[in-house]
Amino acid sequence: MVSTTTNTEISLMAHLMRRAGFGASRNELEERRGKGYEETVEELLNPSNQTPVDIYEFLRYYPMWWKPGTMGGLGQAPWVWTMINTEAPLQEKLCIFYHNIFATGVAKVDHYDEIQDMIDMFREKGLGHYKDILLEVAKSPAMIYWLDNNENHADSINENWGRELLELFTMGVGNYTEEDVQECSRAFTGWTLEHKLPRFHMGRWDWEFKFVEDDHDYGQKEFLGHKGNFDGEEVIDIILSKPATAAFIARHLYNFFVEDEPQVPAWSVVPPNNPGAVEFLAKELMDSDYHMETVLRKLFNSDFFKEAQFSRVKNPTEVVVSTLRLVGDSSLPGPDILDWTGQIVYMGQDLLNPPSVEGWHSGIEWINSGTLMKRTNFMSEMISDYSRPGVKSIIDQVSRSASKPEEVVNACLDVMGPLEIAEKTHSELLEHVSSQGDFDWQSSGVTRTLELLQLIVATREYQFA
Repeated sequence: MVSTTTNTEISLMAHLMRRAGFGASRNELEERRGKGYEETVEELLNPSNQTPVDIYEFLRYYPMWWKPGTMGGLGQAPWVWTMINTEAPLQEKLCIFYHNIFATGVAKVDHYDEIQDMIDMFREKGLGHYKDILLEVAKSPAMIYWLDNNENHADSINENWGRELLELFTMGVGNYTEEDVQECSRAFTGWTLEHKLPRFHMGRWDWEFKFVEDDHDYGQKEFLGHKGNFDGEEVIDIILSKPATAAFIARHLYNFFVEDEPQVPAWSVVPPNNPGAVEFLAKELMDSDYHMETVLRKLFNSDFFKEAQFSRVKNPTEVVVSTLRLVGDSSLPGPDILDWTGQIVYMGQDLLNPPSVEGWHSGIEWINSGTLMKRTNFMSEMISDYSRPGVKSIIDQVSRSASKPEEVVNACLDVMGPLEIAEKTHSELLEHVSSQGDFDWQSSGVTRTLELLQLIVATREYQFA
């Protein structure tokens, strides 16, 4: 690998901002370096100190996205616009994190706004206690309908919600029995939803959570070794008391923020890449009563996090949002926002509409011949638009410090990362730009550098965060 910088502070800050946010320009990285790494972590963990995105600015342009139903798709555009413009990027990254765990899709729910309500809840509670998030999800009408808990009755249980609560949301396969699934499902009987009123001229009415006392099973239950007349909240307390739950959530955190893991269905038979790190996070979860802010603070300040640079494949949302934040001039909710939202879908991540309750498979599975072309074409188009302030800033920074071909290649890799690339890739980039000699910034230098930036975003290394 060829390293283009010896500034470890900038490299580490860039790593933090890629994982806890959507990347950052060199100017922002320099500013954050002045604050310090730990101070930046604290800023990211305290989104309430930032000015929130005014979603009504978006709705003034697209009023029918208030209660969109299925509305021809792209109901996730308000969320995408929020991610592009937020001053609290970790808050939005956590929304993606939880959305992939508690995967709920419009393909069945048929109301984008109901799933968006879940995203809003993740935004509000994502740094709090995992128990509170579980309870809110259990009462979410979108989840209730998605996993059929409205069909879970005292005299005829439906196991869908109870099974996925144990298998995907908390403990993982191998840590419970079929009897536990049944007893868990009994505890959530009567947790249902109020039927909607017919839609009106401005959209849909909201679903509401409803507890039907007459439809709840109040009988004695035996669950994970405990006996009692448990309801749903008490079942969640029992689940969270088990070390297996802490280990499972810890692996989710490691997979999303640190390093690509095997896919979730393999976790019961394939050990973690870094068992010590997962054990460390699991202990922090138990010790903090699953307080996610506390655990993330430990994660971001850990050596295993700092050493895991460029070990995750960017998911499609990261590709699109980080690119738009880098190039700038993306704040206006004009027609482009629909195209940008569509680009995320074309790359394989249809937000608010995951392929199954299992969510999306991540890591290298994001990449195939089709999605790779979509990624590189999108990034190449954006990074070559010299009218965008972020692109102009990159060119200005490179032109101030470089004119020889190798200097320009190294400067571009530095400003775009700092990015480490294979020696063969570096040689190919250098060979490409050397054919025209030194860079003349008064004539062809800008055009040649834009072409070089297009080549850089198409490299294998640039697909990793």
